[in-house]
Amino acid sequence: MPSGHRMCVDGPGSGPPRGAGSHRAAGYKEGGPRAEASTARMALLLLSLGLSIITAQEFNPRAVVQRNYNMARISGVWYSIFMASDDLNRIKENGDLRVFVRNIEHLKNGSLKFDFEFMVQGECVAVVVVCEKTEKNGEYSINYEGENTVAVSETDYRLFITFHLQNFRNGTETHALALYARVPQLEPAFLSRFEETCKKYGLGPQNIVDLTNEDHCYSKR
Repeated sequence: MPSGHRMCVDGPGSGPPRGAGSHRAAGYKEGGPRAEASTARMALLLLSLGLSIITAQEFNPRAVVQRNYNMARISGVWYSIFMASDDLNRIKENGDLRVFVRNIEHLKNGSLKFDFEFMVQGECVAVVVVCEKTEKNGEYSINYEGENTVAVSETDYRLFITFHLQNFRNGTETHALALYARVPQLEPAFLSRFEETCKKYGLGPQNIVDLTNEDHCYSKR
């Protein structure tokens, strides 16, 4: 044996090799009551986590804000869920108001910056729109396909926001509403709420377009 190397050999009656004993002990614990209790706790933890996620996405009317908005809390990632308009052609496929939101940023000067994407001849086109604040809280103006007033209708900051757009173009007035969410999809209660909001502007279910499965630019990412 080369010098500097030592070999450890268990003598007679010294028991099984250390490695074998440790494996048997581990096996015993894995199949014993402690392991079963640990598995049960893990299952309960995963179940409670799943329930927490579901509860977090439930519509809570008490959290809805309809005035005195803190616009800084609106900043972040958003997804287009529903749109509605008294001119459906403008929000249907290839409509000039049919855009998919990516991000909203509240700027230091009080303006709102929207990052949108839309399809042009099968290609995804990104566009940035900055809306200037007006004297009213939560209201902004922008020149895009005419003169526009964009106002927050309601939000809970955490999960959804609804905007109302009033567009004036070539002497014609168009109303549109957009429901955005922090997540790609919302539960049906949010559609019911959006329908109630649309009624305030004379729009019914026939004026609503579901965008949750229509964002082809998002699916290409």
